[in-house]
Amino acid sequence: QVQLAESGGGSVQDGGSLTLTCVASGTAHSTYCMVWFRQTPGKEREGVAAVDRDGNISYSESVKGRFTVSGNDADINQKTRTLTLQMDSLRPEDTAMYYCAADRRRFVCDSGAQGSPYNYGYWGQGTQVAVSS
Repeated sequence: QVQLAESGGGSVQDGGSLTLTCVASGTAHSTYCMVWFRQTPGKEREGVAAVDRDGNISYSESVKGRFTVSGNDADINQKTRTLTLQMDSLRPEDTAMYYCAADRRRFVCDSGAQGSPYNYGYWGQGTQVAVSS
């Protein structure tokens, strides 16, 4: 069983930066892919950035060049993995609840940031990001 916990959300001005962190506990194995999704009221969750099982990174077009996903550090002893999302040049339209998700199935992971949120088996509780103009 994998537990995910996000942190780092907050409120910033247009053009500001935030760093989100997702810690996956219960596994340090790289057979899991990890993805950042975001959701605004009344809309479906959309993929933002992903690291697949082979370490390949993908982004949605709306954040490419502004967001950077990195880390995916594994702590074998603690059985945790950490994924960081650095968000720069934030815009009001980036305001959303940001969720971390994980899965180990190949057909889910290979879709990267374009994958459907309905396929992911593990989710965190989310962290709110608000960008004001």
